[in-house]
Amino acid sequence: MSRLGTLTGPFVLQGELHSPATLTVAELREGWEQHRADVVFDCATSGPQRHTFEGPLLREVVAAAGPAFDARRRKDRSRFVLTVTGEDGHHTVLSWAEIDPDFGNAPVLLATRMDGRGLDAEGSQLVVPSDRCGARYISAITRIWVGTCSAPARPTS
Repeated sequence: MSRLGTLTGPFVLQGELHSPATLTVAELREGWEQHRADVVFDCATSGPQRHTFEGPLLREVVAAAGPAFDARRRKDRSRFVLTVTGEDGHHTVLSWAEIDPDFGNAPVLLATRMDGRGLDAEGSQLVVPSDRCGARYISAITRIWVGTCSAPARPTS
């Protein structure tokens, strides 16, 4: 895990994308509109945690990398998933439909600031403001993978 004062490297954005990228916190701050989210995570071990996060929307950053789906076709978009991994190995999965404005429209952030403090040293953080607990909160993001979710095999008779 990184420590305050130790610069965490950039994260990779890869998978079924036309333009995979490597991004730093500074690039996220400068390249996209910054959104704000006031959150309260009800942590099982330490009680409610209140924070204010700022950063670009996950969907806007991934959309800029050109996901390999037909944006005009909702069913094509709805089969894509994203996995977000942190430096400590913690990871989570989101569906594209969850963050897509035509479906769930969740304002999931790639935080560049927390409580007014820049996250350049700690790395970008995934924030799902609608979550009651912080289990999908990922600190020090190292990788975001975007790809299709394969349909399960049909049972044979």
